Amino acid sequence: MTLNETGGGPSNLVLSDDRVLLRPWTREDAQFLADASADPAIRRYNGPHDRHGHPGTVPSVAQAQTMIEGFEQAMDAFAESGAPAGVAFVIEDVKTAQLVGCCGVDDWTGEDVAQIGYWLIPAGRGRGYATRAVVLLTGWLFGLGAARVFLTVVADNENSAAVALRAGFVYEGTMRSHAVWQGERRDVMWYGALPSEWLLRSPR
Repeated sequence: MTLNETGGGPSNLVLSDDRVLLRPWTREDAQFLADASADPAIRRYNGPHDRHGHPGTVPSVAQAQTMIEGFEQAMDAFAESGAPAGVAFVIEDVKTAQLVGCCGVDDWTGEDVAQIGYWLIPAGRGRGYATRAVVLLTGWLFGLGAARVFLTVVADNENSAAVALRAGFVYEGTMRSHAVWQGERRDVMWYGALPSEWLLRSPR
């Protein structure tokens, strides 16, 4: 699996291999984002929740456009600071240009530790898109100087945990009762990758 990165500024940044392409969100993607945000699995494991684990309302197309404006602002901030916190990419199928999901950088700390996340719409699941997207994103972050990349997975989200392992992340432990869903406490698993290990790995 190879990494191809376009030139130009961050707004033109594209990461790709022979199967998936990661590109910045545009306002033309608002309908896709609004529709995806209504998916029960995406609502359960991604996006805003209140302190009792109840997800927010499904965004309208106009609200999705506002969310995308936030992604654009994060990309602009990355251009200024070099820290890609909040930078998000659409996941596309290279051959069909079908939009299948999202992956991005939830945080980039002052110690150069990056937290990432990802989701797929139902039609994109089980085809390897998420694993490839995580590999592309993680390799890019190490290229930017990340000392560590990690992600968290709610303990009953077996598909997401499998993605982390296939992408080459190492299971590092479980935080007990760390999250809440619909009023019930949930364990959360940690997966991490280090650049020294990453160079030796091939995704499974």
